[in-house]
Amino acid sequence: MTPTPKVEEAIAARDSLAAALCRAGIQLPAMDIRTAWADDHKDEARYALVSLGVCSAPVALMLADVIRRGTAG
Repeated sequence: MTPTPKVEEAIAARDSLAAALCRAGIQLPAMDIRTAWADDHKDEARYALVSLGVCSAPVALMLADVIRRGTAG
């Protein structure tokens, strides 16, 4: 199946976020894309979401620290 523009947008967002997190030393291995399909069950997604998945407490603390440092500047 060819990705729709909404799915392509979500994939680009996921990849951009993953790259930024990687530069900060953080990896969220369960990141994925989720879609909500049209009511008539066609193959085109109305929208797509970036799912961050789950992470360990130490990774969550690292993520919080990176966000705090970024908002402080």
